[in-house]
Amino acid sequence: MTPAQLWKRYQRHLCVCPRTGIQLDISRMTFGEGYLERMAAPVAGALEQMAALESGAIANPDEQRMVGHYWLRAPERAPSGELTDAIKQMQDQVRTFVSQVHSGDIRPESASSFDTLAVVGIGGSALGPQLVADALGTSADRMGVLFLDNTDPDGFDRTLAKLGDGLRSTLTVVISKSGGTVETRNGMLEIAEGYAGLGLDFSRHAVAITGRDSALCQRAHQEKWLATFPMWDWVGGRTSVTSSVGILPAALQGLDVDALLAGAGDMDETTRGTKVGENPAALMALMWHHASNGRGAKDLVILPYKDRLALMARYLQQLVMESLGKELNLDGQVVNQGLTVYGNKGATDQHAYVQQLREGVANFFVTFIEVLRDRPGKAIEVEPGVTSGDFLLGLLLGTRTALHEKGRASMTISLPEVNARTLGAMIALYERTVGLYASLIHVNAYHQPGVEAGKLAAGQVIDVQCRLTEALEGESARTAEELAQAIGAPEQVETVYKILEHLRANPDRGVVGDGSGPSTKYRHVAVCV
Repeated sequence: MTPAQLWKRYQRHLCVCPRTGIQLDISRMTFGEGYLERMAAPVAGALEQMAALESGAIANPDEQRMVGHYWLRAPERAPSGELTDAIKQMQDQVRTFVSQVHSGDIRPESASSFDTLAVVGIGGSALGPQLVADALGTSADRMGVLFLDNTDPDGFDRTLAKLGDGLRSTLTVVISKSGGTVETRNGMLEIAEGYAGLGLDFSRHAVAITGRDSALCQRAHQEKWLATFPMWDWVGGRTSVTSSVGILPAALQGLDVDALLAGAGDMDETTRGTKVGENPAALMALMWHHASNGRGAKDLVILPYKDRLALMARYLQQLVMESLGKELNLDGQVVNQGLTVYGNKGATDQHAYVQQLREGVANFFVTFIEVLRDRPGKAIEVEPGVTSGDFLLGLLLGTRTALHEKGRASMTISLPEVNARTLGAMIALYERTVGLYASLIHVNAYHQPGVEAGKLAAGQVIDVQCRLTEALEGESARTAEELAQAIGAPEQVETVYKILEHLRANPDRGVVGDGSGPSTKYRHVAVCV
């Protein structure tokens, strides 16, 4: 294709969103003439399903639930006055609580004010807030923010060490819809122990975001935590960033959550449009469908050329892969659907996997994310007439050209700048795209049975460990096979062995003696395969 032909294709396939300032360029995707017209009926059906979802239809049939994260930025669109009022009350509660924290009316037990925020959560309860905090945070924020987003003991130790005595002025927000998510519960217990080590009452530093009457809700009320905010069953974790899950931490940090919600609302309104050429979510869903043959045949590589958007790929991994990675379609047929997402920031990837993208296996398509404004302040010239930002643009355009020369498909999203409004718009754009693409491939985007299966399997491992440690008390050394037989789990020999190996490596615990060294008993059985 000649440069002139490329320019004409660019002009024909550039979608500009006046409400948000965001542009989507699909001209370097490899779809042919007539593709958009052939897909007009399927995408019109997907848009109708999206409209029904927003009107309160049961969009998650497995759990007989509505799906309402779009109402969070347009409460008046909720299907009942009760839901509208609940959303507005949550937002007012967030504003009031944040104002009281920032003014010092709500203060910690032994410090004059809260200056640090610790967020305890996992999955959507962490990835969304992390993206917002990293993309919008500055040194002038009202509160610094740290995340405990795993059940890694060393990770807990590192975070608590970083906080140090600053834990005295730290507000902890614990996020769990059910209150039974073990990773979040463990993080809560670990940080609560940190407060106790300083002689502090955890409840005087704690806030819960959880479902009504959950175990966490009950604990927060019984212990008289500072506040409890709602999570609703019609908001999934991966789409919860514009609920209290995302806006409470962001507002405490001092970020403009009203602009975040407004930007998301603007993109929602734009992507309700039925003219496909003016609907960036519809266009992007069609590009996903074309590039991956509607079967996840190619991976989606996210390349944001902005440090502030470095976490975008991590955030999208959950939003896209948890929503689309399904064994069964809505008719119960085995389809093994999905779309793999990976990426990192540009231009860092010029020195990482772009080499393979250009010359290796062609099993991907790329989304470049461009930010037009380099920085708020004055730019210095690193060469005569050239700034660092000019080089960043050069590397983006150069990489896009290099990939195009090899027939590698890409699209480009352009933002005027990174701020709360544009970030909200980007979040809504991808939420909408996922929902429309799910309709095109006929899967339920709003449940996650595979995640639940993993949690169940993890619980079974803990059950084996409890039985195993009980069997070891007062017993002479035995092999993993003998112990598996003894606890009635002969099929779990490998699990038994791995548990013993783990116990042996971690002697400083109640079930392994006094902490002076590895137990002889555990040392012996752990090496007996």
